[in-house]
Amino acid sequence: EDLAADGCITKAPSGGQCAGKSPVDRGKQGTKRSQLTDGYGIPVVTVPAGANIRDHTLLPETLDEFNELTDRLDHAPQNPALSLDAGYDYQPVHTALAEREIRPRISKRGTKTPIQTDGRWVVERTNSWMNNFGKLRRNTERRRACTEFFLALATAIITVRSLIRRAWYTHRWDTRPRSPRIR
Repeated sequence: EDLAADGCITKAPSGGQCAGKSPVDRGKQGTKRSQLTDGYGIPVVTVPAGANIRDHTLLPETLDEFNELTDRLDHAPQNPALSLDAGYDYQPVHTALAEREIRPRISKRGTKTPIQTDGRWVVERTNSWMNNFGKLRRNTERRRACTEFFLALATAIITVRSLIRRAWYTHRWDTRPRSPRIR
């Protein structure tokens, strides 16, 4: 029922189909990924694009991929809530979310809002987890298919790690080690 979305810019020194001039890195080549996560921070949809594309223009493509995913799985949350930062506080975003029957929780532009207030911290944490993979932090792939493969692989690893972490605290068995650290 709870979703969060945000964009993240990384370096792409080789250029390619998913690269564009980065507005935060003196116009060098960069890649942006639009990330949609569930309430726990597990990545649901990731869309790569050039770094020069604004966050709010990538949101409809991200939500379209989410709709395709829920149609394939035959499971769609009823009236989910979507947490967004102030970069999404534009009328086209409000309209697109209303058409999809998604309740927006968008920080207002021009006001300081702590990241913990509306659930955006989970997508920020997931972006940090994704940046731990060197191939995503510094994208040297030129083809979009290769970039999407590495994003899917990182998503699978993050999902499995999250499930193991959750299972550690919810399931008990006789031969379980005393600490979650693998020795």
